Amino acid sequence: MDSSEVKMSNVNTSNTVPTENTSRIRVLIVGPSLDILGGQAVQAKRLLDGLATSGVVEASFLAVNPRLSGFWGRCQRVKYVRTMVNSIAYFATLLRRVPQSDVVHAFSASYFSYLLSPMPALVVGRIFKKPTILNYRSGEADDHLTRWKLTAVPTMRRLATAIVAPSGYLVDVFGKHGLTATSISNFVPIEKLPYRARTSFAPRFFSNRNLESLYNVGCTIRAFAVVHEQHPTATLVIAGDGAQRRELEALADELSVADAVSFIGRVDPGAMGERYAACDIYFNSPNIDNMPSSIVESFACGLPVVSTDAGGIPYIVEHETTGLLSPCGDHRALAHSALRILADHSLGERLSRNARQECETKYVWPAVQTKWESLYSDLSARDS
Repeated sequence: MDSSEVKMSNVNTSNTVPTENTSRIRVLIVGPSLDILGGQAVQAKRLLDGLATSGVVEASFLAVNPRLSGFWGRCQRVKYVRTMVNSIAYFATLLRRVPQSDVVHAFSASYFSYLLSPMPALVVGRIFKKPTILNYRSGEADDHLTRWKLTAVPTMRRLATAIVAPSGYLVDVFGKHGLTATSISNFVPIEKLPYRARTSFAPRFFSNRNLESLYNVGCTIRAFAVVHEQHPTATLVIAGDGAQRRELEALADELSVADAVSFIGRVDPGAMGERYAACDIYFNSPNIDNMPSSIVESFACGLPVVSTDAGGIPYIVEHETTGLLSPCGDHRALAHSALRILADHSLGERLSRNARQECETKYVWPAVQTKWESLYSDLSARDS
């Protein structure tokens, strides 16, 4: 583990604090640490790593899920009490850290997560008259803004100096609700991911989504069962964990593919590359989504993407060019896409090559670095 990973993993007990350097813009990035493994935590870590060498920005991190010790650490083990203790510790740290910063950059999901995580950072930022960025990353945005229109939309408009989303899809969603957002894409450390120029494709499938209802991993398992009927040696590796794990394991057993499906649980982001490398096709079947990093990681690794067309996915996967898309919930169409690649290796090779080229130009740090640095500079200058 390199020094930046150590810093990120320990951030709950000793949050990174900016040093005295007035020549750079002090940006406080607020989000979940890798103790909560998910897209937000991974992208926050990658952003911190990228900005570590910036000559424009001095970035520090504040975890919304503080790791406490002693009596308070024991309180964190108790359901409901944990939320209260975390919120108090988080808010107290915001009051200390925000005045030392020039820009507050808060990662955000939807619903109650929005209230508990980014909103306190936005409020404290406003109290101390600091420009704030709401970095909204959830595919549930439309439902959130529709159902919570009396709270979410007004608070975002009032508290966020800028709203940033990873895809044009969310920019369009925010526009529908009268909010202006800009897009800065997710990115991957392409140099750390194992790329293989695939020219042949074995029926070795990979899925890397949390086992929650909105990601509909059951659709992936059903599609795999269809493929398995024609390719009895086919295997499916499912990385991730969640509330549906037992249900999904039972589904694999019910479909008589339990021996071919491996549930490997949570995988550290640093070890994910070898999982992509060991497979030949990436399965993805959410009902709701925005810009999943796992798709971009598959692009980087040369793994052809077979996915449903949920939310923002068509904004990053061009059907028949960088991947194959099918309607949400249609496991037979998803299976058909996979079978096409197994029957026509030239198709898989073309999808893999095109996706890698797109990743190299759009989804790497140099492609987004200037956008983040320019935004921080603009907001900082506006505040001065």
